[in-house]
Amino acid sequence: MTAHPRGETPDPAAEDHEAGEDTGVQAADTPGAPEEGGAEGAESTEGAESAEGASGASGAEQAPAPSEAEAELAAQRELRQRIEERKAEKDGPIAAGTKLSGPAADLLAAVRAVESGEKPGTDFFDSPASAPAPRRATPAPAAAARPSPSPEQSAHRAASPEAASSVATLLTEGGAPEALARPAAERLGEGAADVLRDDPWQLLSLPGVRPEQADGFARALLGAECGPDDERRTAALVGWLLERAALRGHTALDADEARKALAGFAVTDPAEAVQHAVAEGVVLVFQDGVDATGAEEPEEETADEAGEDGTRDEAEPVRVLLGLDRYALAEESLADGLGRLINSCDKGTDWTDAAAAAPSPSAGELIRAAATAGLVAHSGGESARAEPAALIAAAHSLGLRALGTTHSPDGRRRLADAVGDPRSAVTLSALLSGEDGPGRDADGAFALDVLVVLDAPQLDVETAAMLVESLADGTRLVLSGDPGVLGSAGAGRVFADVIAARACPHVVSRTPDPGPIGELVSGIGIGELTQVEAPGREVVIVPVRDAGEAVHRTVQLVADSVPRAIGVPSADTQVITVGHRGSAGTTALNAALKQRLNPGPGRFGGFDPGDRVVHVPAPGRAVPGAVVSADAEGLHLDCAGTPVVVAQDRVEASVRHSWALSAHQAAGMRWPAVVVVLPGDAAQGLSRPWVYTAFSRGERHLSVVHGVDQALPRAVAEVPAQERTTRLRPLLEALPSPDAS
Repeated sequence: MTAHPRGETPDPAAEDHEAGEDTGVQAADTPGAPEEGGAEGAESTEGAESAEGASGASGAEQAPAPSEAEAELAAQRELRQRIEERKAEKDGPIAAGTKLSGPAADLLAAVRAVESGEKPGTDFFDSPASAPAPRRATPAPAAAARPSPSPEQSAHRAASPEAASSVATLLTEGGAPEALARPAAERLGEGAADVLRDDPWQLLSLPGVRPEQADGFARALLGAECGPDDERRTAALVGWLLERAALRGHTALDADEARKALAGFAVTDPAEAVQHAVAEGVVLVFQDGVDATGAEEPEEETADEAGEDGTRDEAEPVRVLLGLDRYALAEESLADGLGRLINSCDKGTDWTDAAAAAPSPSAGELIRAAATAGLVAHSGGESARAEPAALIAAAHSLGLRALGTTHSPDGRRRLADAVGDPRSAVTLSALLSGEDGPGRDADGAFALDVLVVLDAPQLDVETAAMLVESLADGTRLVLSGDPGVLGSAGAGRVFADVIAARACPHVVSRTPDPGPIGELVSGIGIGELTQVEAPGREVVIVPVRDAGEAVHRTVQLVADSVPRAIGVPSADTQVITVGHRGSAGTTALNAALKQRLNPGPGRFGGFDPGDRVVHVPAPGRAVPGAVVSADAEGLHLDCAGTPVVVAQDRVEASVRHSWALSAHQAAGMRWPAVVVVLPGDAAQGLSRPWVYTAFSRGERHLSVVHGVDQALPRAVAEVPAQERTTRLRPLLEALPSPDAS
């Protein structure tokens, strides 16, 4: 049969598959993750706020025993502390820019003068750009920087009942919701009430709080003292803007964009506000040379091309970026760590026979690349995952300690099956927390010779930095993934930046994904939505008129049509939709699917035994499971065979029904059958990466509940991935060559 991705009426065979079936309602998505599209789509939809709100859920009066998430975060904090101790023990700082000369060296010296206090920071903004910027962005004074805690660090910090009570009293006085009391005490510490009374705009540091709400709170407390140009307000707004940018995946924000945004919040002098925020350590400032053409660096100029004094007649434009300290530290640490792996590669092992015995040409190419490089990038579709599996098996045959990590438990299972060894794969979160994988040595490094990271596009910069710091010198690191899928839920674009910087060998798989679904997804990857022949009903289009019909059709497909016509049971069919809200979002779909597939009163906080759920122990992590029971301990789940207990006060914030997920939550996982729901109001949330990710989740069957008409082919052809502003690429480009003396 012929599938009609462009929305044409399906043929009779398709109608037979769809007959008598209506779709269900949109279901609730994983809490803690950004609205569909992850960090990329959070700003244009309401996802940023939902992401913020999920992470700031309040706790119970009595601090419960540490949950799985808290134990993991405690382990991560301990690891970060060990990393900092290791850095402090080094003989001296890593020299940056020592190989620069001419105007670039002069500019670097000028920036360092600002760092040391020899020149005021205002010179950085007011001086004309008279020379090219160095390739390596250099931070302004970090000594005065005020730490900005990450969501993982702050969301679970215990707050005493006394602190929460004091904050609640102050919030009531200021007309703010008392529900913010515990999140405020957790974020701002035991003296949160005093902090907020002195600076009411610190309320903006809490998830979900918007500037107008913080302004109202400040007016109630300060009265006539409150004004739009209050330095406390402008500093808080700058920090808030960067936090919002991070939700969209950016690790830095252009200073011009920040000034424009501040003007929209009635700040009279946005430039002065930015300078004040930098001086107060709310944000760091960087500069980056911008090559408008995106071409390679020009060759050295002749005397005729430059001025008599050797300088350029027209200065290369200098871009000023603002960043939060935690992302700046992560990107600097990651770039240095990757450089360390690149330069410490041990080439003593002979991989020749292993490469010759590889199961495919692409697998052999990957093995040969890993034999000679400490860092390798590998890209390809679902079928290409067999190639890193072959690399792990080859490393084992050579007596090397090799391991693969994945984004999800489902990916771990598939990788372990491909390698043929259940011990060869772990989830990345389990590796970092110490829950699974090899042990660490005295320096905190993993006992590994080769580490392969699958689902690399899901790697955010903070996680990547922590991972690389945990690898000993000489360890080979392979980053493998599909560049077409949605990016990480957290800030950064590590995989894309590594490839763009050309910092290491990049192996592009030549193994295509098979079948009609593979053909369809391959076309989407290059911006083409083509018709595909699907004689086995591998791809079916179900046209709908509105969101209500979309919900009705989805329920029918999952409960009846797919099991009857395709032979895939409802338990193995996943619904994917554009967002959590709306009349056909995950919340609505999950409600309808629960009513049909597992009806019940929701006696355990809205859940019943047998409910299909997703557990979000930390932002960006979605672990599928099922409800088993509930008691005084909390909600008992079965997550891929692993028992998990979620404390009662964490259930609302970290557990949702999961018959329907967003595409970002579904990244890194696959199911035998997938139903993608595209109601008419979803058109604005569509992009090529979204469609690529959603359509590629099905192994045997894909049904598309199609109500967006030409918005679907338009999104595939015209809406590529949203660019993210990061500093990792120039930092990697500034690394010395492995062959340099």
